[in-house]
Amino acid sequence: MKLLRYGPAGQEKPGVLDAQGRVRDLSGVLTDIAGHALLPESIARLQALDLEELPLVPGVPQADLRLGPCVGQIGKFICIGLNYSDHAAETGMAVPPEPVVFNKWTSAIVGPDDDVEIPRGSQKTDWEVELGVVIGRGGRYISEADAMSHVAGYCVVNDVSEREYQIERSGTWDKGKGCDTFGPTGPWLVTADEVADPQNLRLWLKVDGKTFQDGTTATMVYGVPFLVHYLSQFMSLQPGDVISTGTPPGVGMGQKPPVYLRPGQVMELGIEGLGQQRQRTKAA
Repeated sequence: MKLLRYGPAGQEKPGVLDAQGRVRDLSGVLTDIAGHALLPESIARLQALDLEELPLVPGVPQADLRLGPCVGQIGKFICIGLNYSDHAAETGMAVPPEPVVFNKWTSAIVGPDDDVEIPRGSQKTDWEVELGVVIGRGGRYISEADAMSHVAGYCVVNDVSEREYQIERSGTWDKGKGCDTFGPTGPWLVTADEVADPQNLRLWLKVDGKTFQDGTTATMVYGVPFLVHYLSQFMSLQPGDVISTGTPPGVGMGQKPPVYLRPGQVMELGIEGLGQQRQRTKAA
């Protein structure tokens, strides 16, 4: 099942993609794709619906029908750094002995095709296609063996990053990761039952038609079950939290010489089975 949120920014309604690629309205069933609506029993109720009986929403998704972030009211947007060994190598950093954890502020979250703003004064804004993991059943001290039962589904995330702010400005990575519009999420949340193996998905990203990233989640250092387990040792995971799991090689910082985003460019990115995003960059 592909759950989504559609409509103007800040006024999104819950929806679902039907077998013909059309959006069906879920407003009569739930208020939002958020929180308790992502619990296993809630997902099971949605999967029991006859989608053909739900109201059809006019428009083509991601064409003349805007899609918002696929999860609403996100409480925590947790990110993992250097989680692909080949990406760590291109940045000149060592593979970490434990996952590198940082945050995106929730004000960074935008829809999959919304504009991405280059911060004022930025010279090193970069791209990162990533697998997003959405928590369904919350918990603390989750065992690795039980971790997948806490996953509601998966989505595409563009972990947009300002490298100067992240690396050169002292302190934590967060200041270069959480700028407004730096968290395009969606187009939809694909429920876990439709993803046979989250460690066997192709990820790709293009800038102005040129492919920069083309990798696979098979090369993750720390896989999805371990990350859910690991993070739950330090915080309670709650329904609707999003974990962005790291990026394969091909980021701008890793090019020789480095290549960074400018206003007026177009990023296109996607993950096998999870959909695609398209963002235009503009000056903040």
